[in-house]
Amino acid sequence: MRGLYAITDASVFDPDVLSQHVGEVIDGGAVMIQFRHKTTDHGLYESLAEAVIETCRASGTACLLNDHMRMAHTLGAHGAHLGQTDGSLSEARQLFGDQAILGRTCHDSKELMEQAVRDGASYCAFGRLFESETKPNAHGLSLSHLSVLVEQCPVPVVAIGGITADNGRQVLDTGVSMLAVSAAVFRAKDIGNAARRLSQLF
Repeated sequence: MRGLYAITDASVFDPDVLSQHVGEVIDGGAVMIQFRHKTTDHGLYESLAEAVIETCRASGTACLLNDHMRMAHTLGAHGAHLGQTDGSLSEARQLFGDQAILGRTCHDSKELMEQAVRDGASYCAFGRLFESETKPNAHGLSLSHLSVLVEQCPVPVVAIGGITADNGRQVLDTGVSMLAVSAAVFRAKDIGNAARRLSQLF
């Protein structure tokens, strides 16, 4: 588990457009996609999720759904990413089985990381590291603290929050396995090239 982890742009409401953007990110080298959208329209959410899952399936790229573990399982995603308030990770592990990819947001906390590992997390996500359009009010985390957490974490670590091609190298130097990026790729003028620049850091 190493490489660019792209999180979809929640401002896109057209499944065909989102599918195209995801395809461009995959062509640019992303190894895992997380579908994240906060729409309350259940039908729209499912249509968007299906479009992303199908695009990932066609290229053999892992696809996770944010928050919605049961829909992720029903639609055939590779797994789910769960925030601290998004349900039981151990329940998700029971639902999906041993082979699924299940991630947990751990902010900047060793304690949350240890709990996530006990509950069966495939990876732990730490951040935000820099100013972020996607999560402007999230906890701040220094690179030095991240380095310590990486050393303490027995599963792969995903770094998130304001990561770009310009600061990604210093984040990778902490020992993280993946860079989780949203705005820097999905809101770029050239989505594929933006993904490629980040992928080339690995």
